[in-house]
Amino acid sequence: MRNLLKFSYFLILLLGISCGDTKTEKQEHKTNHQETTTSVEAETETGTKTILFFGNSLTAGYGLDAEESFPSLIQDKLDSLGLDYEVINAGLSGETTSGGKNRLDWVLNQKVDVFVLELGANDGLRGVPLSETKTNLQEIIDMVRQKNKDTKIIIAGMMIPPNMGQDYSTEFRTIFPDLANKNEIKLIPFLLDGVAGNPDLNLEDGIHPTAEGQKIVANNVWTILKDVL
Repeated sequence: MRNLLKFSYFLILLLGISCGDTKTEKQEHKTNHQETTTSVEAETETGTKTILFFGNSLTAGYGLDAEESFPSLIQDKLDSLGLDYEVINAGLSGETTSGGKNRLDWVLNQKVDVFVLELGANDGLRGVPLSETKTNLQEIIDMVRQKNKDTKIIIAGMMIPPNMGQDYSTEFRTIFPDLANKNEIKLIPFLLDGVAGNPDLNLEDGIHPTAEGQKIVANNVWTILKDVL
């Protein structure tokens, strides 16, 4: 893999089902914002096209080595094909759509060619009102386009178990294709397709993919991303 690959890694020990930041976590969140900014600004020197993965612990590769996360695997794929793209991992453990919206400016300090939006799962696990989640995701899409109208956007679909009720989980699932259709952007139908619910492909928490699970996730992403590139 090229030495140009630069990732912003976030090591907050916050599972997706956490119910809020502590004071310490907020301080770490701020520090991670600054680290992300430094990483993004450094990318401006390469002159290559940029793919930015903006998400939560699933994107960050929670519990794994950095090179095992699916954004890193996507970079390996790009390198093997000789495609001149830099991948930036802007995944933050525990991130919600509201938190993502608030930190977005920190990671848009340069021209982003492809923006992969992977947020919403933590909203669903916490029972955030569906209208709020959808509004936040739409505002993130709008902010990316306001920054650069030529940025290609991909949104990752997500599903949640029926803990909050069947109606909630069913409507939650429709948020992502609805936004993809409305904004005419590409949709990864279900990011964790082939991984979710399989104990052999998830860590002990049952939420985050193992290294083998991340390979499947990377393939799910690549199926859509390759056509965009």
